[in-house]
Amino acid sequence: MELGHVVVLAGGLSYEREVSLRSGRRVADALRARDIPVELRDADATLLDALTDDPPDVVFPVLHGAAGEDGSIREVLELLAVPYVGARPDACRVAWDKPTAKSVLRRAGLQTPESVALPKEVFHDLGARSVLDKIVHSLGLPLFVKPTRGGSALGASVVREASELSAAMVGCFAYGDAALVERYVSGTEVAVSVIELDGTPTALPAVEIIAPGKLYDYTARYDTGDTEFVTPARLSPEATARATAAAITAHHALGLRDLSRTDLIVSPDDEVHFLEVNVAPGMTETSLLPRAISVAGLDLGEVIESLLQS
Repeated sequence: MELGHVVVLAGGLSYEREVSLRSGRRVADALRARDIPVELRDADATLLDALTDDPPDVVFPVLHGAAGEDGSIREVLELLAVPYVGARPDACRVAWDKPTAKSVLRRAGLQTPESVALPKEVFHDLGARSVLDKIVHSLGLPLFVKPTRGGSALGASVVREASELSAAMVGCFAYGDAALVERYVSGTEVAVSVIELDGTPTALPAVEIIAPGKLYDYTARYDTGDTEFVTPARLSPEATARATAAAITAHHALGLRDLSRTDLIVSPDDEVHFLEVNVAPGMTETSLLPRAISVAGLDLGEVIESLLQS
């Protein structure tokens, strides 16, 4: 079909607003370069009237964080009967909740670090020190702490000593009301993006991430030059195949659509461990999906147009 009116949704009110705006501008620029009329809109109080008064052919959501990735905005788009790119609301809700996604994918056969997920109230009601001691006793050290919901590694940290866990939990709870504490798995951090250009999920080349301080945090993700990326990732053929299969499995098992990005750790013995999946991958100049698209010999604007067409 001819794309005469495309809306790119970016911004919103999450902690990742600025990143979302950068993603939205890049998507809009890529489409304009292909002479496709694009309207870049924020998810604010004017959105519903705008979509109702002048319904677009299709919407491309690049909203990161809550509402953008938990299915809320997509639920509204469904109510308006407006076509959009990406996973449907029910799939978003499962993928957005990291402990739930881990459970689904463990049942689908993927390895994922042993973990515990607890709300802030548990630490208050049962005594923070007692709960923290039990976590260390059960999972051992080192640990990785992050909010159960959220992105861009906000509130995430590595805990190497038991004395560091309390501060890590405080930092985590600044970005969410529940924490996921995982056994830390050392190895090569990779991201494998999946796109559907012909209705069939296809994995793009894995991107290897070498972050300063060995933590791919918010600064490392979005400050150009601070992190090294290697694409394709420097993995053995066996590990490459396993990482590719893991990303496709995650896309299928979680019921995702059009595009996704799966974050993995490949251990020194080539075992692949699932960390989390993203239903609205970043599209900034340092983001992993556009990098993988380029290395695959594809054009970002052409890929986005194909997703809109589908």
